[in-house]
Amino acid sequence: MGLSNLGIFHTVIGIVAIISAFISLIKSGTINLGKLTGKIYFYCTLVTSLTALGLSSVKGLNPGHILALLILILVSVAYFLHVKKQGNNRSRFIENFSLTFSFFLSLIPTVNETFNRIPVGHPLANGPKDPLIGKTLFLLFILFIIGSILQFRKQKRINKTI
Repeated sequence: MGLSNLGIFHTVIGIVAIISAFISLIKSGTINLGKLTGKIYFYCTLVTSLTALGLSSVKGLNPGHILALLILILVSVAYFLHVKKQGNNRSRFIENFSLTFSFFLSLIPTVNETFNRIPVGHPLANGPKDPLIGKTLFLLFILFIIGSILQFRKQKRINKTI
């Protein structure tokens, strides 16, 4: 697979982040920073995004670095809103969207790297422009849109009862 030590660390922490996000989304419909799975997602995503800045097959700034910086911004905004805007129910919409969008963005390199590396010796895809990657990311985007709408509706109901 040809991963460096930083690449292995990045991958393991990234897998933990993705699993915790899935668990949080399944359990509560959101990535809830008040719950253990949400906290694990937040911290592992921070580490994964920061380590991504040290990984590159090409010299200089690349789209992967920009994606990592965007994810860092999204989870930081969500954390700020979670901690500093506790009583502001409108902030929950932005917090929920930021975390879910960061999760979706995290899946872009995850799908690309996984499909281009696994199974070893006969990967599922031949580069980032492979149609299988495009179709998979499109499906994930549709799921992201549906999930965001459901989260918005759920938060709207919560805000009305408070």
